[in-house]
Amino acid sequence: MSQPASPSLYAAREPVFPRRVSGRFRRLKWAVMAVTLGIYHVLPWIRWDRGPDRPDQAVLVDLAGRRFFFFWIEIWPQDFHVVAGLLVMAGLGLFLFTAALGRVWCGYACPQTVWTDLFILTERWVEGDRNARLRLWHAPWSLTKARLRLTKWTIWLLIALATGGAWVFYFADAPTLLQALVTGTAPPVAYATLALLTATTFAFGGFAREQICIYACPWPRIQAAMMDERTITIGYRDWRGEPRGKRGTPGAGDCVDCKACANVCPMGIDIRDGQQLACITCGLCIDACDDVMTRLGRPRGLIGYFTLTDECEERAGRPPRPVWQHILRPRTILYATLWTLAGAGLIFTLFIRSPIDIDVSPVRNPTHVLLSDGTIRNAYDLRLRNRHPEARTLALSFTADAPLRLRIEGQDGLTVTVPADQTADLRAYLDAPPESAAAAAPHTPLRLWITDPASGDRASAATYFTGKGD
Repeated sequence: MSQPASPSLYAAREPVFPRRVSGRFRRLKWAVMAVTLGIYHVLPWIRWDRGPDRPDQAVLVDLAGRRFFFFWIEIWPQDFHVVAGLLVMAGLGLFLFTAALGRVWCGYACPQTVWTDLFILTERWVEGDRNARLRLWHAPWSLTKARLRLTKWTIWLLIALATGGAWVFYFADAPTLLQALVTGTAPPVAYATLALLTATTFAFGGFAREQICIYACPWPRIQAAMMDERTITIGYRDWRGEPRGKRGTPGAGDCVDCKACANVCPMGIDIRDGQQLACITCGLCIDACDDVMTRLGRPRGLIGYFTLTDECEERAGRPPRPVWQHILRPRTILYATLWTLAGAGLIFTLFIRSPIDIDVSPVRNPTHVLLSDGTIRNAYDLRLRNRHPEARTLALSFTADAPLRLRIEGQDGLTVTVPADQTADLRAYLDAPPESAAAAAPHTPLRLWITDPASGDRASAATYFTGKGD
């Protein structure tokens, strides 16, 4: 006997075509989009004097020179703790905003949200609003459908190209790289990066959209640990809206089941089903519902920002707590305090950082050399860093409780000229006289110093001298 076919567990994705909506949250999203896209595209073109042999760019990731420039701040590989601190601050900031306001980052400022909004705006401009796009999606292929799709995809591709183009300008001098890209003389890696970023932006913003937020992004799963019953998020006041019914239906609530909230949602969910993993708290459903309530002459706020504790209070007929009481609570205060401490620590680190620095590595093979006159010699590999925009002559010295002699390989004096914003590698020797305490001891602590006579800046590194007792 033939077995019945097992049901398929796979359902083809139905694209989301959100309807156009206007309101305060939609205007806020437009404003955030304008600001974020403006910053992203303008930053590489802001000029900043970096001195000779450096691009005069305010924000630059110089991979070849292993530097990161941000206006007056210059981060070297040795300053990776600054980058780590910035990542910690970003994480704490995300925790803070999520604990207080839910997925407000996802709904307004996330790059995926910003570019998806821009792509949807283009789609609406070319193909029409939601109903027109739905009809076009289900219609068979025709010359009109092909023309509209080709027009839309072309604009999407130009937006994606501008996105990828803006990103590569952060890694080289923007005017120079633009000229090289146009003339075909840019490095192959620049074209490869541009093509990759263009393709991913085109696919993520144009086709994947909500799939990235639901399946690719880990934050929807993490947010559950960041939110609690006092987190302000979007919800449906079912105690007021249920049971649903058309206007004039006896016993019906305020919800007329117009589905406006679901039709404007860029994630394709119905907020009336409760808080969901896919909700990015963008507020568009609030604008749509408020518009319907206003036209029906009913109170606004059937869908709105509130907390679970507020819902219980409102359901019982009591007024909700003020917003500041939900935001200023132990959890958010802790996140804000940690964020502030991390920021203060980074600022302190940047202010106390010396413009010159030294790394010392004792040569370990051999640890010491016995000269013909009985002198014990140790060798050290030194790396001197000059963060100044001009060359500096640095003087080398040491401090130790032992009579040692210092010499730089290949020269008579103890001064080294380090080019502007560069490092200098050299080898230095320390000699201990025969029968001295340093020559006989296993280890003698010491400190090597570099001094900038022009500014008085000093930097040092601790090391040791290895004698015959080792």
